[in-house]
Amino acid sequence: MKLYNTLSHSLEEFEPIDPANVKIYTCGPTVYGPVHIGNLRTYTVGDILVRALRNQGYKVIHVENITDVDDKTIRSSREKKVSLKEFTSDFTNAYFKDLDNLNILRPTQSPRATEQENITAMIDMISSLIKSGHAYKSEDGVYYRISSDPEYGKLAGKVGPSSEGPTFRSRIKNDEYEKEAVGDFALWKFQTPEDGEVGWDAPFGKGRPGWHIECSAMIHRLLGEPIDIHTGGVDLIFPHHTNEIAQTESAFGDQVANIWLHNEFIQVDGKKMSKSLGNVITLREIIKKGFSPLALRYLFLTTHYRQKQNFTWEALTAAQIALDRLTHLLATDNTSSGPTATNSVAVGPLRIWQEKFMGTINNDLNMPQALAVVWELVKDSSVSHSNKQAMIFEFDKILGLDLQKQIEKLQKETVEIPDEVKRFIGDREEARKNKDFKKSDELRLEIEKLGYKVEDSDQAPIVRKQ
Repeated sequence: MKLYNTLSHSLEEFEPIDPANVKIYTCGPTVYGPVHIGNLRTYTVGDILVRALRNQGYKVIHVENITDVDDKTIRSSREKKVSLKEFTSDFTNAYFKDLDNLNILRPTQSPRATEQENITAMIDMISSLIKSGHAYKSEDGVYYRISSDPEYGKLAGKVGPSSEGPTFRSRIKNDEYEKEAVGDFALWKFQTPEDGEVGWDAPFGKGRPGWHIECSAMIHRLLGEPIDIHTGGVDLIFPHHTNEIAQTESAFGDQVANIWLHNEFIQVDGKKMSKSLGNVITLREIIKKGFSPLALRYLFLTTHYRQKQNFTWEALTAAQIALDRLTHLLATDNTSSGPTATNSVAVGPLRIWQEKFMGTINNDLNMPQALAVVWELVKDSSVSHSNKQAMIFEFDKILGLDLQKQIEKLQKETVEIPDEVKRFIGDREEARKNKDFKKSDELRLEIEKLGYKVEDSDQAPIVRKQ
């Protein structure tokens, strides 16, 4: 498997540190509200990576953190007049529900930043950084001194502290915090009245952790350094992952990860998704509009993770239709003249399909090409229906579309189609053959008036009760 490493800016062959213990870390959500589809793309990419590695025989430990203490969670919980734990627990549970709906495998561990073991690990790490001179106390907290790290910014391609502002030692006021240099970042924030009761005792002063230190401390405590792969969205390259690298290497003397894997942004109708534009979309909204959550997953698969993806409701509709069509064809296609199923789906001609599919996966998780292979196999009349099913179910262990369950659900929902609807369908197929698209559209409306929905496919129209 070859993966694009943000740190080296190149494709690299994946070489596990320990094949029996592959370690992956994903930056999880800050639980002050529902996660949006941009977040969910990141978690889907991480899921595909984990599935692909496990499919190739690796034992994978996947840790994904929950940021349940920061400025936003504290402010929002106080506005709601509930405890921080109660407030963040609700959104944490909602997040896990989103993972389940998208058929994203639960991480091996989902540590919360506020768990005492993690707070202790953060305090110990900060104490070490202060002792070594990489961090210092200010009036409002403890800061990492970027001037102490000559390689600061290497992940973002900005090597050296001077690239992010002056490194003079005079005290300056910036972003409401006092620190030595503009680029220095908070490791610990001393407790203020705005924090209410949120705070932990530490040798350097009672307070709470900064965002960046949380991930570094949890990686060190649960996985150790270096890990095999660190994943996240491109928005985290700077400053979050840049700061993770700086503080971890300064504290423990080893790199964080061998490979840094980042996925691109989601746009909405060609524009940046943001609260100010009012175009932030959640999975709850998608479900409310009648779409299957797996249609969103299918849509994610249609664009390479390193490319920006443009979300539109039309694109999601197309993804839903494609997923429904694939499910229907796998459930009902009996036209193949190929041999019957064998004990192994990886024999003879089927091995060629397996190698073709895995070739796309091993080429930097090229999911659009992987989907193309699936559709090529569906249309291959030389392969029996049973073998198609068996092979694609194997592929789906990585795709994560839950096709077997969707087929079982479809078969349970199969209903008898009335003769009148059948007649309209036959007339419509005749109109389509004659390229009489006006009549075809009129007949579609007649079918829908009777409570049925028709979708066109390569073999035969797919008909469902609305």
